[in-house]
Amino acid sequence: MAGKMNLLEQFRSVKDHWSPRIIGSVNDQYIKIAKIKGSFVWHDHKDEDEMFYIIKGSMRIEFESETIQLNAGEFYVIPKGKKHNPSADEECWIMLIEPKSTKHTGEVSHPSAKSIEEQLGNK
Repeated sequence: MAGKMNLLEQFRSVKDHWSPRIIGSVNDQYIKIAKIKGSFVWHDHKDEDEMFYIIKGSMRIEFESETIQLNAGEFYVIPKGKKHNPSADEECWIMLIEPKSTKHTGEVSHPSAKSIEEQLGNK
């Protein structure tokens, strides 16, 4: 995970939607990439902020009181503890930066949730 990397090449190896892949780390943060399409699951991260950066396409992040639209080149930091549901009508490529302790769906059990081992490609 160290050294020079081509982000677009990394995205070509991601086959499944909602299956983040860890491509690097900076201090106590993972750098993850994912392809998303459709709606995910309402969840929060009690102790961690989460950054969504849109590489290609667009997505929405629903909150209990509002919905924000993000397009390629934009990013948004979701504050810890804020319940949210990401979604995209068409395939969207995202990069996430979040603490290594962040669980994919927080404390919500969901069939789509991926463990850190799965995100590292170790499972």
